[in-house]
Amino acid sequence: MAIVLDASAIIAHLNAEPGGDKVGPMLDGALVSTVNLCEVGTKLTDRGVPDDDLDVIINALRLSVVAFDQRQSRIAVGLRVPTRPKGLSLADRACLALAKATDATAVTADRSWADLDTGVTVEVIR
Repeated sequence: MAIVLDASAIIAHLNAEPGGDKVGPMLDGALVSTVNLCEVGTKLTDRGVPDDDLDVIINALRLSVVAFDQRQSRIAVGLRVPTRPKGLSLADRACLALAKATDATAVTADRSWADLDTGVTVEVIR
């Protein structure tokens, strides 16, 4: 089964946070939405990573980057109601939308996703 990584899972891996060790073996070829990739880049920039190093770090992850398209947008809109009680952001829903569109498992560090009823298989890394 295909894997879609949430930004939280990628950040956990990059920062050697709890659960981050589970992400390493998933990286090669895992899918990531452009929305979540932007989130990762933003977090790295906030940590002081120079702009010139962002592409090097991202490319080293060997992820398959998928553009957030109209179909995923519509799926993300449909996920608003079932995820609202958990406070999921647009970026969270973009990850879930890509997983739903590709029949993949969404991998996250966010424990609140564990019991979501969205029709998407979710794996929480911590």
